[in-house]
Amino acid sequence: MTLRLEQLTLREIQLPLKEPFRISSGTQAVRRILLLELEDADGVSVWSECVAPEEPNYTSEAIDTAWLAIRNWVAPRVLNRTFDEPAQVFPALERHFRGHLMAKAAVEMGMWALDAERLGQPLAARLGAARECVEVGISLGIQTTPAALVERAGRAALAGYRKIKIKIGPGADVEYIRAVREALGPEAPLMADANNAYTLGAAAPLLELDELGLMMIEQPLAWDDLARHAALQRRLRTPICLDESITSVERVEDMLALGSGRIVNIKPGRVGGFGPSLAIHDLCQRNQIPVWCGGMLESGVGRAYNVALASLPNFVLPGDLSPGSRYWTEDIVTPEWVMSGDGLMRVPLQQPGIGVAVDRERIVRLTMREERLRRTR
Repeated sequence: MTLRLEQLTLREIQLPLKEPFRISSGTQAVRRILLLELEDADGVSVWSECVAPEEPNYTSEAIDTAWLAIRNWVAPRVLNRTFDEPAQVFPALERHFRGHLMAKAAVEMGMWALDAERLGQPLAARLGAARECVEVGISLGIQTTPAALVERAGRAALAGYRKIKIKIGPGADVEYIRAVREALGPEAPLMADANNAYTLGAAAPLLELDELGLMMIEQPLAWDDLARHAALQRRLRTPICLDESITSVERVEDMLALGSGRIVNIKPGRVGGFGPSLAIHDLCQRNQIPVWCGGMLESGVGRAYNVALASLPNFVLPGDLSPGSRYWTEDIVTPEWVMSGDGLMRVPLQQPGIGVAVDRERIVRLTMREERLRRTR
């Protein structure tokens, strides 16, 4: 069954966060979200999400550059082609077209969902799901005081989260993490995420964190670095997890060769979609490198894609898959994503496609701008 995209609609909506979310590079109170609706010639349609942030502070991409890239370069490569399978989409987008991985991923992942919808398969099953539930972790933003962080972490532990990720930055690191470790005990599943806030020459706080029994320290150094991460990993017992530095399967190969890290966070939007994510997953599995699925403050649409990916066998660590109610007063999908009291989220393996219904009326009310792109005949 071939894939041929007839129409691609871009919509920007804005969802206010329940509370501001602070990381080392800034604070966010409202999430601008780029949604895509893909429709084939038979009228089958699916929704996908571009995870590019408002500003280029995570990668070089932002929602406005992604919109332009999809309109000018991504859409023309898929609206005018027939694909035998979705695995062919990413190579078509990569040919003589550098970067813009989040823009590419939004369309590429949508094509996987469209294929699953046409086949009557759940998206997770189409990818190769190995489990019916996935483990859920939470990501806690930088707090004003260690005591405030302890209170938030304690609530997360009581709620059943299986991993508590704590955002850190210079001046909000060792004292904060130590306070949580002392409050929750030695068995609490804690990790730190620096979002590349440190340098190798000022790594003393990271060495102190090494004494606190963390699951991992995520992306402590520069977003595009591998060599310095390798030097730091040689000084740490705690595994380094790479996030921003991993943008392709080749970067994982380099990480393995250099010894830059021992864990990989796979965000499908960061690497260009499901095709590269599957390749990274398989390479890590062959090399006994555990992976987990990170989050980008997605709506329920983006969460559907992350849950599907996290159902693969080598996603052995809890992902940043918090329920929508953690971030939004009201999500844009039904049923909303929920977590059980023991920290699990169900993989929708009974419904075709992404497994949730998208609330079109709510999206229309929230839409700030819209653009419809059609296949030229």
